[in-house]
Amino acid sequence: MNLNQIQNVYFIGIGGIGMSALARYFKFIGKNVTGYDKTPTHLTEELEQEGIQIHFEDNVALIGQDYLNKGNTLVVITPAIPKQHAEWNYFLDNGFVVKKRAEVLGIITKDTFCFAVAGTHGKTTTSSILGHVLYESGADVTSFLGGIVENYNSNLIGNGKTVTVVEADEFDRSFLHLHPNIACVTSMDADHLDIYGDKASIEASFIEFANKVEDKTKLFVTNGLPIEAITVGVNDDSQFVAKNIKIEDGWYVFDVETPTETITNLKFGLPGRHNLTNALLALAMAKTFGTPTDAIAKAFLTFKGVRRRFSFQIRKPELVYIDDYAHHPTEINAVHQAVRELYPGKKVLAVFQPHLFSRTRDFADDFAKSLSQFDEVFLMEIYPARELPMEGITSSWLLDKIDNKNKRLVQKPELISLLQSADAPVIVTIGAGDVGEMVQDIKKALEK
Repeated sequence: MNLNQIQNVYFIGIGGIGMSALARYFKFIGKNVTGYDKTPTHLTEELEQEGIQIHFEDNVALIGQDYLNKGNTLVVITPAIPKQHAEWNYFLDNGFVVKKRAEVLGIITKDTFCFAVAGTHGKTTTSSILGHVLYESGADVTSFLGGIVENYNSNLIGNGKTVTVVEADEFDRSFLHLHPNIACVTSMDADHLDIYGDKASIEASFIEFANKVEDKTKLFVTNGLPIEAITVGVNDDSQFVAKNIKIEDGWYVFDVETPTETITNLKFGLPGRHNLTNALLALAMAKTFGTPTDAIAKAFLTFKGVRRRFSFQIRKPELVYIDDYAHHPTEINAVHQAVRELYPGKKVLAVFQPHLFSRTRDFADDFAKSLSQFDEVFLMEIYPARELPMEGITSSWLLDKIDNKNKRLVQKPELISLLQSADAPVIVTIGAGDVGEMVQDIKKALEK
């Protein structure tokens, strides 16, 4: 099935961050779009406001007459959907074309010049910076992103036909469906062990992805990764390297040495060394594509960040509230580094909602170590997402491992009142679960 044959696109799990970007894209190019999700969220509300009908009950009768023609309807599913889902099984049993989100991205990007950003952390920020740089420099680009970019209030940037930017997701080996012309790998930490089993299998999968880029001068990696490619780093021996780094008024000011030139006095506003690396990867890919240096520098200045990626909710001298999607120990360490760099000597309270029982089990000791670095810790119950509970894997089990006198288990209904009475001038909410849906209420309560 090619794009021209498709008239209707039906999404099962339309409210997912990657799925909703595809839904917006198909609506934008003139297809009929509708779908199902388990629960309403801020994102499904935004899609409904854009004219996409969504229902929240798994019921074949709600699919809609137009979408029952298998000759011109594409069905897109998310890997998080349970096998017994009635609508999914209806489409399978009746011979519809049913594809995973990654396969659909593969179809869309096959006939474009494709930038693919892979890595266990940093994908969304790196691809968002790159998408913003290319769009601002006038490239004919569409970027499919795994987060809402503050500049555009969307997870889709641009409406170009010839260039695409995509996140190459390692979950379920999805990224092997893509056809990248220029790519990068930001990181290769162990994650998704429920899919891969061990770290060696994850690394093998990333190497298989990297081998899809035929021209190795168009493949970039963070220095230290076991992939042969052009290296990018901060204050090291990389081929693209950031040097002379200063912080001025909360901005990074730095120089970059590339294989062909030295770029001086770049300014970038996202805190944390990990974000500096993300910006460098975007710069290296854009330069290789031919984007002028001054256009990159200008776009760096205007990039406002990604919702739920170290996003400032309150930024006053007496109170700072930051929200971040971090759900892996390495990401929590990055949040901690950035907070300490910006607010040395201030008490920091971290609220963490673990995401998945399997991930909590696999990285419990590392989570405990990461969280112990904060001055105070509120630990919420585990957000199950696609999983059923696992015996013995609970938040109180994790809490016992945290080496911090100021720690406590907090239930969702009591979180806001406990935050209102907390004495920390810097508060961070962390996690990939539904704590993200609470951010606006927490912000309102703290502002009172």
